[in-house]
Amino acid sequence: MRRPRILLSTSSAFRPVGLRRTDALTGLNYSEAVAQLGGLPLMVGNLGPELADAYLEGADGLLLTGGVDVDPAFYGAEPHPLLGLVDGPRDSFEMALYHAARAKGVPVLGVCRGHQLINVAAGGTLHQHLPAVVQTVQHEQLEIGGTPSHGVSLEPDSALAQAFGAARVRTNSYHHQAVDAPGQGLRIVGRSADGVVEALENTEGSSVLGVQWHPEMSFQAHPEQIAPFEVFMRAVEEASLVSA
Repeated sequence: MRRPRILLSTSSAFRPVGLRRTDALTGLNYSEAVAQLGGLPLMVGNLGPELADAYLEGADGLLLTGGVDVDPAFYGAEPHPLLGLVDGPRDSFEMALYHAARAKGVPVLGVCRGHQLINVAAGGTLHQHLPAVVQTVQHEQLEIGGTPSHGVSLEPDSALAQAFGAARVRTNSYHHQAVDAPGQGLRIVGRSADGVVEALENTEGSSVLGVQWHPEMSFQAHPEQIAPFEVFMRAVEEASLVSA
């Protein structure tokens, strides 16, 4: 039986030692989660946006992974003094991948930065630095192993809540930016106690899910955290049946 082919976005990082080259990198745990659920993960280096359509021709799903901040120029804002590193070429390429996926009916999952990228690609905006937003809880936890840190309330009728089997879950938290105004066609389905947007689902067309936390870092020690990947891979399977 053919495994669904899942494109995974990557970070571009200059190698500081050894051969002078730029590496395409992402966490192995994304691939492990996809493979556990029957998918075949394929990592994609950041190339020109003109290649996005060709990449999506043979893809069954698109997973936008974590990484640096999204450049605020893409949502018409000036940089906050505490904006982190940005990667404009990656932003452009991933937005092209996202729009190609939407046009072709290919399901999309976004994790942390990927969740934010989805929102910006759909015309939404971001909070550039959460500690500047009054009365937010800690969203940059110091523990780096993926242990759940704070609670998230989910809309009971959301696909994500149904996959978790609960309307409240605990998640890890490794971000200083977050969704502000949601993009067109996106519905907020998860928030932390301080009101920060933690999950988005689409309201029309093929499946789109964005989560602000890192379930790929947690699912092995906390099996319930496979839920976002289950929503995604189920959508991939359903889309494949429709197109068959």
